[in-house]
Amino acid sequence: MDKFFIKLNIIFLFLIIFTQSVFAIRIGLDEGVKKTYVGSTLNADFMDARTGKFLFTSRSFFPYQIKAYDNSIAIKIKGRYYDCATNAIYIQNPESKGFLTTKKRWYRGDLIIYNIDNKLTVVNSLPLEEYLMGVVPSEMPSKWNMEAHKAQAIAARSYALANLNKRGSKGYDLKDTPLDQAYGGATAETPQTTRAVLSTRGEVLTYDNKIIPAYYHASSGGKTMSAGKVWNHDLPYIKSVDGYDWGTRKNGHGVGMSQHGANNLANKGYSARQILNYFYKDITFSRLKQR
Repeated sequence: MDKFFIKLNIIFLFLIIFTQSVFAIRIGLDEGVKKTYVGSTLNADFMDARTGKFLFTSRSFFPYQIKAYDNSIAIKIKGRYYDCATNAIYIQNPESKGFLTTKKRWYRGDLIIYNIDNKLTVVNSLPLEEYLMGVVPSEMPSKWNMEAHKAQAIAARSYALANLNKRGSKGYDLKDTPLDQAYGGATAETPQTTRAVLSTRGEVLTYDNKIIPAYYHASSGGKTMSAGKVWNHDLPYIKSVDGYDWGTRKNGHGVGMSQHGANNLANKGYSARQILNYFYKDITFSRLKQR
């Protein structure tokens, strides 16, 4: 077992090095499955993620079945499975102009698929801001107030950066579910929520010069909770406040920003920064250095 994890960590380290110069975050889309399907809007290159060796170029808009094959990965091409002779493959989106598909959704960025214990894990590797374009509309209704969407974008960006490598032992940073942040890929994107992400590009919340994990939830049911009441450890920048979400049942852990409350405040004329200053105490707005 120890040898397995040492080998696995070496693979993960390579994947991080292989992608970090271009991509900022890795999202776990699927894990523990025997097979999956992938496709692309443009011809995409399949490579051995361990060595960078080219495997083949896929046809656009053509589904390829990929399955775990002992300790390797096999791809079905023209009715026949071909052993890739590797337990990790990298599917590169050509010049980041197209989209890749899996789980019946379209995604920006690239895909990494690896075999662990004869089961597949599928990871989407992409720039942080493009990830957020798929988070905001998955976390908030697209017809809500623009200022609420901006507040959501800043909170989600802060949460993501504060939790990079949270699930590194599994080969990715965050899951695509509300266990971390709901993420629907490019399929979920809308014009307004994308504008909210781009207009707040690089903006994060900090406390004591550190980016905070800006926790949020759907609705507090009237009053938000302090972190200590929920997780037995207090956070100085999160206090219990009026959730401004009266009439909605509690949905979520109740810590940090109420999404319904954020939208109600936005409808009252609050800006995104005013909303965030209300739900998070003594925080500073900072901007990431653009690379």
